[in-house]
Amino acid sequence: MDVIKIWNDFLDILSTRISSISFSTWFKESTLHSLKDGIAKITVPYEPSKIHITENYYDLVEEILLYITGKQYEIEVYLPSEVTSEDNSVEEITNKISENTIEDYKYYSNFNQKYRFDNFVVGDSNRFAYSSALAVAERPGKLYNPLFIYGKSGLGKTHLMHAIGNFLLENSDKKVLYITSEQFINDFININKKEDKSKDNVSYIDVFKRKYRDVDVLMIDDIQFLGPATKSQQEFTNTFNTLYDNEKQIIICSDRSVDDLKLLEDRLKTRFNWGLKVDINPPNFDLKVQIIKNKIEVGDLAIDLSDDIINFIASNCGNDVRNLEGAITRLVAYSAIMNIKSLTINDAMDALSDYTNNLIYSQNTITKIQNIVANYFKLHPDDLKSKKRSKPIANARQIAMYLCRTMTEETQQRIGLEFGGRDHSTVIHSYEKVNNDIINNKELDKIITELKQLICE
Repeated sequence: MDVIKIWNDFLDILSTRISSISFSTWFKESTLHSLKDGIAKITVPYEPSKIHITENYYDLVEEILLYITGKQYEIEVYLPSEVTSEDNSVEEITNKISENTIEDYKYYSNFNQKYRFDNFVVGDSNRFAYSSALAVAERPGKLYNPLFIYGKSGLGKTHLMHAIGNFLLENSDKKVLYITSEQFINDFININKKEDKSKDNVSYIDVFKRKYRDVDVLMIDDIQFLGPATKSQQEFTNTFNTLYDNEKQIIICSDRSVDDLKLLEDRLKTRFNWGLKVDINPPNFDLKVQIIKNKIEVGDLAIDLSDDIINFIASNCGNDVRNLEGAITRLVAYSAIMNIKSLTINDAMDALSDYTNNLIYSQNTITKIQNIVANYFKLHPDDLKSKKRSKPIANARQIAMYLCRTMTEETQQRIGLEFGGRDHSTVIHSYEKVNNDIINNKELDKIITELKQLICE
């Protein structure tokens, strides 16, 4: 394995762990210069990147390299002029598991220390999820097992999982493991390959099982990605059964509800329904302002922003908390590169112009879509919310629900409520029907395109 392959794998994983803006700003032009003598030398083109990565991403870089290589490296960041070509190399990397390393392989709690309960900004949209997560942290395996947290990306699900983990590590002797479904799948695939080649007495399958089952709390993030991996689903079902039967806590996160996990087997979805399901909704304006201020005051994004700039970010940078953090990161980089000591609102608007243009869909609301669709079909918006079932109204209602699903970050439950208190299953049905009909119905495809243009104006 060479440095290019390792760094490409690193960047692939990192891009799923931080916002796209943070990734583009700090890591897009980075390279892995060498892995040698326990040191990972990384090169970046600018001094601000060197400082920011060292101060804010050291632990994350270390964690991902450990996952890829199986070895822990000290991280050093350089400018290209500060390194020589002679040490552009990588030492031999092996991931062999022996009897002596089973304990290390079995248990590794990779929690980000900056994600805690005391810095999770609570509002109406996430209060229930926060309270449920805290209750599970205080009594793991006794309440709400499994705990299933779902919502759009960037709303705080992973923050709550890490907060639970950090709370347990500090206040108990519980063994806690956090993993993504992608890592679970990769572990399962790799262990099966190793099992085929093994010539010693160590059972790699047993090592895998002990890693995931000999814990008090198992957290698995992004469960939706487990869908296509049928064999991994079977193994996770077995792991789930073992932990549940032994009253061990299981915590699962997803970007969609249990009912929307179409590729997961019914037996897994049934098990997810045994416990408590909580959703996190997009934050309103006031909560976004609080989140931005919290990121500045107690986070790792040191910058002085006026209330006007904070309000601009809250109004124009979407509902995704990672987007809000990405906007702040972009302003940090902009002020450093442009050597601006005190940003004005005009500076902020210039720095974020491309960023905000890419988030136009986030500004579309359910009410706006209802009004535009109703006007397009010469109906009243109240018709879409009514119980009327005439074909023209039913078709318009389904199209409006489809557009709400694709052009807003609202949950299915919220969309259903805004359409006369309908169940989320009605929203799912409307979305799937329109999505399927578009393929063969050119007239419908044209209507959808025209409506999208009107909504984005």
